[in-house]
Amino acid sequence: MGMTITEKILAAHAGEEKVTPGQFINARLDVVLGNDVTGPVAINEFNKLGFQEVFDRDRIMLVPDHFTPNKDIKSAELSKTLREFAQNHEITNYFEIGRMGVEHCLLPEAGLVLPGDVIIGADSHTCTYGALGAFATGVGSTDMAAGMATGEAWFKVPSSIKFVFKGTDFNPWVSGKDLILYAIGQIGVDGALYQAMEFTGDGISALSMDSRFSMCNMAIEAGGKNGIIAPDETTLAYVRGRATREFKVYQSDSDAEYTQVLEYQVKDIQPQVAFPHLPENARNVTDAGEVWLNQVVIGSCTNGRLEDLRAAASLLEGKKVHPEVRCIVIPGTQEIYRQAMKEGLIDIFIDAQAAVSTPTCGPCLGGHMGILAKGERALATTNRNFVGRMGHPESEVYLSNPAVAAASAIMGRIAHPQEVM
Repeated sequence: MGMTITEKILAAHAGEEKVTPGQFINARLDVVLGNDVTGPVAINEFNKLGFQEVFDRDRIMLVPDHFTPNKDIKSAELSKTLREFAQNHEITNYFEIGRMGVEHCLLPEAGLVLPGDVIIGADSHTCTYGALGAFATGVGSTDMAAGMATGEAWFKVPSSIKFVFKGTDFNPWVSGKDLILYAIGQIGVDGALYQAMEFTGDGISALSMDSRFSMCNMAIEAGGKNGIIAPDETTLAYVRGRATREFKVYQSDSDAEYTQVLEYQVKDIQPQVAFPHLPENARNVTDAGEVWLNQVVIGSCTNGRLEDLRAAASLLEGKKVHPEVRCIVIPGTQEIYRQAMKEGLIDIFIDAQAAVSTPTCGPCLGGHMGILAKGERALATTNRNFVGRMGHPESEVYLSNPAVAAASAIMGRIAHPQEVM
């Protein structure tokens, strides 16, 4: 019996010829990631455990992005802890305001996470990097502390579910965000609990890297241990010229074993909207009914990339945001922001009366830059719509792709992009 791509990567990093689901292993790490929320906790554990040195100052990534630019004294103190640790241990990849970005947009862009890597991050959406053909997963801050010191982490090898997206006849305005919302809607938020979600098929091959990042980013919303897409020419074209070191490409064997193989036709998938208060509450945007909005957020580690901003701008150009809606646009990195300016996208957003922010996670986790009051509704291109996720526990968050978000900002209610064309 062969191995899946996830099993192959873990076996190589554990020094084993073969691993099987359920097996406990100790694996070498290529990247250890922390941010301004989880990083300080890991640093405190690192110091408490008496560690004196990090395993490799080039392999630890520290990105203050959740509450930055600092919104209050507490967030400033958290960032200070991260900054001082980076200075004391001469961490190469510390990204402060002005050169930072939302971590899961920034690290692929900078070529710091690569195919075949094993990556842990004290952030649940670390699974984003599976789009590159890496094993990437979120861990607790204690595991991050141990990883920073030893360069290793233990795992139970996950079983795998194969998601096959057939065909390339996509409906208008459908992107990777819609494919993953649709899949989560089919299997539920615990449908892939501690399993690898392997995305494949002609539909996946036809996706851009930005859409692939969106898909793998939300594997955790189905309970997945990781999301992963085997590298192809699209992947390699993205990685070449960015990669900061050597990497290795892995593919699943034809006789690899999966707990399930789920097949979907992309022609059956319409733009999706996930209703409160779970990502599994996905439905076609045309079935959303009349849901009026107070706020629209376009950005985050799920949909803050250049392709996302282009899609939103293509609909907002020459139009205005509904007068009763606050529309907030957040580029994922400084480079995305810069390119959006060069292409005139920022002018389009400002002319449409949207607010454009420096890169930050901000409103996604109810941090700042867009907190909801009691009874308010937001449509966001983020990844979670839990109770109180974006502010007051009696507010509501709906999830969509950037095109649906832009159309809805114009209409003042959840809307299909075709309504504003």
